[in-house]
Amino acid sequence: MNFLGHLYFSNNDLELMHANLLGDSIKGSNLSKFPEIIQRGVRLHRATDNYIDTHPAVKELLSKLHEPLPKVSGIAVDLYFDHLLAKNWSSFHGVHLSQFVEAFYTATPKHHSFENKQYKFMIAKMKEMNWLYNYRTHEGLTYACSGLSKRISFDNLLHKAPDVYLENEALITDTFHRFMAEAIPYFEDYFLRN
Repeated sequence: MNFLGHLYFSNNDLELMHANLLGDSIKGSNLSKFPEIIQRGVRLHRATDNYIDTHPAVKELLSKLHEPLPKVSGIAVDLYFDHLLAKNWSSFHGVHLSQFVEAFYTATPKHHSFENKQYKFMIAKMKEMNWLYNYRTHEGLTYACSGLSKRISFDNLLHKAPDVYLENEALITDTFHRFMAEAIPYFEDYFLRN
């Protein structure tokens, strides 16, 4: 999942949401130099990525999307799932999407690790363009795919992902709901274990 999915699976903890997103830019296995909240965010981010990457229904979907979206089918599925999560938000969360997103945007993480310039720039851009809320529309999905396609270091077809989505909407939507039905209890247990 992309930004919204990572926030959703952060247990409604605003600081953990920020640590989760920051965790995408932290490499390596030795996290001891980071404060506990950042360590928790990195571990959660990696657990979420691993869960979706190894989920049987998602792997099946990826194999079907490989031909129209070579090298970027996994990125496309992350964006598709954020789109479907935003579009169906009220089925998964009791707080309206606009309120959830605004709470995240206005939260001020306490630790200096969040002063990372690249992270602050990303959050400012996310807020300015309201990426998270706009995921719910096809136009928002198109914008996300187009923008990310330009930032990928190799030639890619991610800009075509919105059309591939429309051609495979029933399959992608079904896979998303199958994934969420298993991911929600998995991450409820994750927070009991961690």
